[in-house]
Amino acid sequence: MAKEKNIMEKIAHANQSVTKGIDPKDVKHWAKIYIMGKVYEVPADLTIMQAMEYAGYRFIHSCGCRAGFCGACSTIYRMKGEYKLQTAMACQTRVECGMYLVQLPFSPAEKPIYSVTKEPYEGNSFLKYFPEIARCVSCNTCTKACPQDLEVMDYVQAALRGDFQRVAELSFDCIQCGMCALRCPAEIVQYNVSQFGRVMYGRNGFPENKALKKVVKATEKGEYKKDFKNLLGLNMKQSKEAYKKQQATKAKFLKGGKK
Repeated sequence: MAKEKNIMEKIAHANQSVTKGIDPKDVKHWAKIYIMGKVYEVPADLTIMQAMEYAGYRFIHSCGCRAGFCGACSTIYRMKGEYKLQTAMACQTRVECGMYLVQLPFSPAEKPIYSVTKEPYEGNSFLKYFPEIARCVSCNTCTKACPQDLEVMDYVQAALRGDFQRVAELSFDCIQCGMCALRCPAEIVQYNVSQFGRVMYGRNGFPENKALKKVVKATEKGEYKKDFKNLLGLNMKQSKEAYKKQQATKAKFLKGGKK
């Protein structure tokens, strides 16, 4: 059985047509796309990012992790014969015939300066720093633009109500790509609103965990240095065995806790 590839090997494999070149005779299907108004033929199994590199474009920014986690490669495109603009992450979306591509130089990123240690945990803090959320017309354009399929409009409405918990829950998987803000007619920078909601809820919305506080203090005193040193000295097989043992202990503890 072939050894399973890790994430970096998978990324390298996916980009080999760009990094190592590709013989045209090995390509079964081609796609005609338009980049900045110029037509190109590229292998049909490439992502938007790979296709642009295949066409000769060099990314010096807005490429990020290339694995769909960082939100740096947001792009807008339109299909030939269609009026509607589409949004996508260039590293996740494969090219299609008749795709007109435009890369975005930046998305609205300015955010107000605030201190989570000094800001009162009050609902009107959202309006204090993001008064533009009051302009939301509930058009849902932000939600339609989100590549993560988040309910963006819903968490903006939750911010209007001052509901930190709901904002944090609905925006938890936000990757800060900025496409919601790019399409918003009310000029709301939704991902900044969500970030404020998450950090405020994370700091103030949970009761103090006394057990965690105790462990932090013990760590600061160096009580776990020996354990860390032993852990770092394990080989792969020993690490797997230690992990299995830890998970079995955790499962046993949780099972006992339910009784």
